[in-house]
Amino acid sequence: MAKLVIIDDEAAILELMSKLCRAAGHTVFGCTTGIDGMAAIRSQQPDLVIVDLRIGDVNGLDLVSMCKDQFPNTAVIMVTGHGTVETAVEAMRLGAFDYLTKPFDLGDLIKTVNQALNRNNPTANTSNPILGTSATVRSAASSKLIGHSDAIQRIFEIVRRVADNDSPVLLEGEFGVGKHMVARALHEASRRSGSPFKELQCSAMPEDALEAELFGHTNGQGGIFSRASGGTVHLAEVHVLPARIQAQLNTFLDEMQARRSAWSNSNGSDFRLVVSTTICLEEASKKGTFREDLYYKLSVVPLKIPPLRERCEDIKPLVDHFLKELTDRTDSRAKSMDAYALEFLEKYPWPGNISELRNAVERACAFAENDRIRPADLPAKVTQQIEVPTTSVSGGTTQLPIGSTLDDFIRGQERLFIQETLKYNNGSREKTASMLGVSIATLYRKMGLNVDRKTTA
Repeated sequence: MAKLVIIDDEAAILELMSKLCRAAGHTVFGCTTGIDGMAAIRSQQPDLVIVDLRIGDVNGLDLVSMCKDQFPNTAVIMVTGHGTVETAVEAMRLGAFDYLTKPFDLGDLIKTVNQALNRNNPTANTSNPILGTSATVRSAASSKLIGHSDAIQRIFEIVRRVADNDSPVLLEGEFGVGKHMVARALHEASRRSGSPFKELQCSAMPEDALEAELFGHTNGQGGIFSRASGGTVHLAEVHVLPARIQAQLNTFLDEMQARRSAWSNSNGSDFRLVVSTTICLEEASKKGTFREDLYYKLSVVPLKIPPLRERCEDIKPLVDHFLKELTDRTDSRAKSMDAYALEFLEKYPWPGNISELRNAVERACAFAENDRIRPADLPAKVTQQIEVPTTSVSGGTTQLPIGSTLDDFIRGQERLFIQETLKYNNGSREKTASMLGVSIATLYRKMGLNVDRKTTA
């Protein structure tokens, strides 16, 4: 169908993208270095180049500029991380067609490739025969909504009911509650699932770059709304939009509404808008920090996502999902969560919500010595420290690290007792060993020192 050059210095990601594009019928030339990539571009003169922003020997932006100058008919898609979105927008200014932020949905890769190849024929059918109307292969950034609680079930029902309603949706909730996943689920449950899903973190770039990314670049390259034609745009952290851009977005939505009946014939105007925020946008509009008229346009379908601490029954299915996800991603043996460890997870308040839970499960898998995750493998803040009364005459309390193993606790208490006795004896190891009733060799061993150092102490 088309000739593609893909450049990425991560061999596994390069192989994955190449395999998917070949399955879609394209001829693919994969390169792990910028030098090889530039040579392939010059020799093959491909229809499309996919390039990682950060490759070891060449700046991805230089490749974009080279293609723009020497091969103007070659489209370029930039692949970037969340921390370099501003640079990806710079790539758009230099002439890139679009960018994908890691970790990206593999279905989005094919949709973006199709859009780039059909950029001069916007009415072309961009559905993919391999993936159908909805991508079945996903990256770690899964859009799957998971949970058994009444709260999450209500969200499932609202998503089902409004998926094919083109009215804007406002998602409110704390950081990490899964607003991205709900936005993605809305897209995939709708008739737009075969078209692009574009997401923009409004706090990720300065005002000028944000304006260009929303409404178009000076080189004529379309903004995010035109690149998501037929699909869904998710504007995350919409409350941080500067007042000037709020006004522009308000005017833009007025124009879209005026042309709504002609969307099917208006290139770049057919999209579903989803916005999300970590604050109450209604209160912000009353305080004057967010335009009231824009708030009403964005909140046609409001949906508040409760924090994880209010739906503890969702923790176990989420943990099971994360464990399976890690197993699939790392191609390792499946691990299970000990019942006592799960009890700690269900009692912890999770201020970072689902994002924090995911990180805790990943950390526990890294620390687990076998296929079963124990309380000792969990972060200390999750297993918590409890206070119990001391038996000393002075009274008071002491903290016990519930969740740690007995051996770890005893070793920790030994080290603490030795350190305090050393202080009492002004650092004299001989006096400390005598006071503790152990040999100097035993003292050195428990301090983690080489016993041979005794002669030089």
